[in-house]
Amino acid sequence: MERPNTAWAALGSRRFLVSSWPWRSYAYLLSSVPIGLLTIVFLIIAGALSLALSPVLIGIAMLTAFPLIGVAIGGIERWRTRLMIPGGVASPHAAMPAGYRLRARFTFRRRERASMRALGYGVLLGVFVWPLSLAFAGLSAAVLGVTLFAPIIAAEATMEMGPWVLDSGREGLLFLVAFGPLWYIVTSYILGALAGAEAELAKALLGPREEELRRNVAALRRSRLDLVDAFETERARIERHLHDGVQQRLVGLTMTLGLAELDLPEGEVKRLVVKAHGEAEAALADLREAVRGIHPRVLVDHGLEAAVREVADRSPLPVSVRMVLPERFPTPIEAAAYFVVSEALGNVAKHAQATRCEVEGWVAGDRLVVTITDDGVGGATLGGQHEGGSSAAGGTGLTGLVTRLDALGGTLDLSSPPGGPTRLRMECPCRLDD
Repeated sequence: MERPNTAWAALGSRRFLVSSWPWRSYAYLLSSVPIGLLTIVFLIIAGALSLALSPVLIGIAMLTAFPLIGVAIGGIERWRTRLMIPGGVASPHAAMPAGYRLRARFTFRRRERASMRALGYGVLLGVFVWPLSLAFAGLSAAVLGVTLFAPIIAAEATMEMGPWVLDSGREGLLFLVAFGPLWYIVTSYILGALAGAEAELAKALLGPREEELRRNVAALRRSRLDLVDAFETERARIERHLHDGVQQRLVGLTMTLGLAELDLPEGEVKRLVVKAHGEAEAALADLREAVRGIHPRVLVDHGLEAAVREVADRSPLPVSVRMVLPERFPTPIEAAAYFVVSEALGNVAKHAQATRCEVEGWVAGDRLVVTITDDGVGGATLGGQHEGGSSAAGGTGLTGLVTRLDALGGTLDLSSPPGGPTRLRMECPCRLDD
């Protein structure tokens, strides 16, 4: 049987009285008393100090910092509501922008509406909530406690409980059996409803509003896109450094070795120079291949289709390319699609034992779709290979691309039954959110 996840659902359950919910209600209401009392005392003292010090400006600064008190109150109360809302109440505060110093962080939190709402809830807690909780939960707990100990108390002295006068342990026991269960049943439902209402009030004032949720999601998405942009910027910087710096030095080295090779007479020295010349040319070829993989120039100049056709032409396997792309896409999207194709074709050549491969790309609605299909042995996963074989998704290179696509709002799906064929499908929005 599914456990209730709110006080209201628990009140409608037939197992309410034998569950932990009545005791949760007692704990939640009784814990409101010290917290509410401390909150109102602190607010009164802080307000009085602020007014007293206002002539020297520090008091004005203290008054403007009051929303930060609301932040602390909200954090404590959201934690306490777990007694009545097991899933807890989500924070309404926006993610703190990266790079903020301490003062900027305080200013950011102070200006949020959620901070003022939490401060208002603190006032309600200190003025109305804790006295109400004390009146109901305190009285109920006191009567229940006295009833439980009625046999012991009545055996030692005369005990008055409303219209009843108990002067023996036997009468106390009869009173406990007759009155105790009834009192527990009635007060459990009353306090359960009261605690549920108090928790809902806290959720309404301390939880996120719909516009705050949308704002937080948008802020998170922007930050992830900023990371992608920063990654692409750093990739381009590395490519320029290698192309304009290291590559030019290697070209100069190969030319110098070539000239030395022409001027030297036959012998051991010339043999070593010839060998060094060959090693330098091989290093230059490797560097050019690495530069092409870091930031392919054809992708920047001619777009995704041309870049995919170039990487397909370099593949040792026959690769057919069919792409219908009506326009260029933002740089992060084109880069993500290119590297998915490049990594997949590399894995096909290394692991798939395939004889051919197909790359297709098209636009479906507002999404770019790219698929890579091979006739290899199958049995691949996005994280690696198994069953002795692999294919388009074999290896670990695509694992990071999954995270990258997720930041762009895209997905990477794999179908690779044992024996093949394997089909890798990438989907991504054609435009980035502003």
